[in-house]
Formats: sequence, C-alpha cells, structure tokens
Amino acid sequence: MDKTGLKIITIPTAPIEENCYLCYDAEKKEALVIDPGNEAERILDAIREQELKVQAILLTHGHWDHIGAVEAVRKALGVKVFIHADDAAMLTDKRQNLFAFMETHHQFAGSAADVLLHEGDKISCGSIEFQVIHTPGHTPGGACYYAPAAGVLFSGDSLFAEEIGRCDFPGGSLTALISSLKRKVITLPEDTKVYPGHGPATDVGWERAHNPYVSIGS
Repeated sequence: MDKTGLKIITIPTAPIEENCYLCYDAEKKEALVIDPGNEAERILDAIREQELKVQAILLTHGHWDHIGAVEAVRKALGVKVFIHADDAAMLTDKRQNLFAFMETHHQFAGSAADVLLHEGDKISCGSIEFQVIHTPGHTPGGACYYAPAAGVLFSGDSLFAEEIGRCDFPGGSLTALISSLKRKVITLPEDTKVYPGHGPATDVGWERAHNPYVSIGS
C-alpha cells in the first residue's frame, strides 16, 4: 500500500499468465478490476475475500487474453465496462480480439462496452483518480491508466519490463507504439510504478535506462 492508501492485487490468469489487477482504496474498499482475462471465479473470490466494492471494469485493450472473463465478472458484479473508443469493436468481433484463432473461440460471447474512453479522461477509485493515456501500437486503442497521486501506471501490453508489446497483430504499429510511449509514458516521474499486462512490475526510471525500445538515447 502506498501513501495514498491505494492497494493492488495481481492475479495472473491462465493460460498465458495475463495479469488481472484489483486496484482499490484501502479505506473505502472501492475498487477497479483491470483486464479480467480469464478465470472469473478466481477474480470474484479475491473480490469477496477483500470485501471490495467494485466500481468498474477497465480494459487496457481488447485482445482475447485480457477480456475473456469480462462478461462473467460484469454479470456477477453489475458494473460498467470501460475501454478506449478505438478498441471498442474488439469486445464483440472474434477476429479483431483474436478469439477466432483460439480452440476455445466457441465459448466467447462478448458484448459492447458501457463507456468509451479517450485521451485525458479520468476515472476514480475511491479517493484516487486515474487518467487515460492513449498508447496505440499494440492495438489501435491501447491505453494506460495513470494515477499521479499514487505514482502508479497500469500499462497493459503497451509496456513491459525491458520490453514493449507485439505490433504484428491487426491494427498494430511499432512506430506508433514507440512514439506514444516515449512521448507520454517514459516522460512520467521516474519512480512511477508500472504494472504491465504480463510479467513483473517495473518502474519508469528503470525502463528509461534499460528498455532498448524507449530508453533515453534509443
């Protein structure tokens, strides 16, 4: 827990260890679910265990491994789903979200988001406010969620520890991703903690110095 009272629980979900996050105000117990990729019951069990009051589901982008449990979690909690407007179609189109290429594609039944986000929009989690940072490149509507007061960034598949997201899927652009990360993310305070869609957490200072794609001088 940081000085603002923000707590984060990481739930890596099968089959490819996608990081779902429960982000909540420790005092108010108001929470956001970020990228419920799979294993809805594990996610819901963690919410019940912590007695969280979930306010919304936030999606960093629309690929299958980040949205697989959206419908089950939305139905169980009765909350709204948020995604950047440029990825909106991915919630219902199996080819765009890549479910069409998975053996379990017949199990997917997505529905539209409730709220479409844009650069600079704000979302509250208890007393903590998150800002939407649009980072296209992995997908057209890839987005990071940044809480300046807490010094926390959820980066989805845009930025990983010493890596960046793949750009060879439909709608991807390596140039766009590197540009958006360099302009909007690597310029954040160096102690900003980064929670990516896969793998371990990192921070902006480390990526600025060691990430070959976005480091200073690269």
